[in-house]
Amino acid sequence: MDAAQAWAYGIIKNHDGIITVSSEVGHGANFTFFLPASQKQLSVPDQSTASPRKGIGTILMIDDEKMILDVSVQMLNGLGYTCLTADDGQKGLEIYAQNQADIDLVILDLIMPKYGGEKVFDQLKTIDPDAKVLLSSGYSMDGHAKKIMQRGCDGFIQKPFTLNEISHKIAEILSQP
Repeated sequence: MDAAQAWAYGIIKNHDGIITVSSEVGHGANFTFFLPASQKQLSVPDQSTASPRKGIGTILMIDDEKMILDVSVQMLNGLGYTCLTADDGQKGLEIYAQNQADIDLVILDLIMPKYGGEKVFDQLKTIDPDAKVLLSSGYSMDGHAKKIMQRGCDGFIQKPFTLNEISHKIAEILSQP
C-alpha cells in the first residue's frame, strides 16, 4: 500500500466508513467510499487555533516518503524550525545519536521498511529516555500507533496534516516539561 492509499484508508476508517471495490478484467476498477452522515453541529474554529503557531528549535523528520519529507520541511521551516531529515529509520537513529543535544522533537513515520516506527521509537527512547516524539501515520491511531502511544509517545498526527494541525501539535508537545 502506498502513502496515498494509506491516507485514504486511514481517513475513511477514522470516520467509520467503508470502501468497496469491484473490478473487471479489461474494464478497470471501481472504488466506492461510504461515510456515515454526521449529526454534529457545525462549529466555528476557536480563534486560538485559527492560525499556525510559529516556533523555534530543531526537528528531526523521519519518513520514507520523499514527497512528505520535502513538503514537511517546507512547512516546518516556514514556521521557524530547523529541520533534519532521514528517509529511513536506521538513518534517523544515526542522525539522532549524532545531534541529540540539538534535537527538540522527532516526527516519526509509523510505517517504514526495515526499521519501522515502533522499532525506531524504542531505540530512540534507549538513546534518550526524554526524547520527544510525535508519531505520524496515514493510518488511524489503532494497532501499532496505540501501542507506541501507551509506551510514552508524546503525540500522534494523522497524514495528511495541515500547517495549522502540525504547528499546534508541535507547540503542544514542546511546551510539555
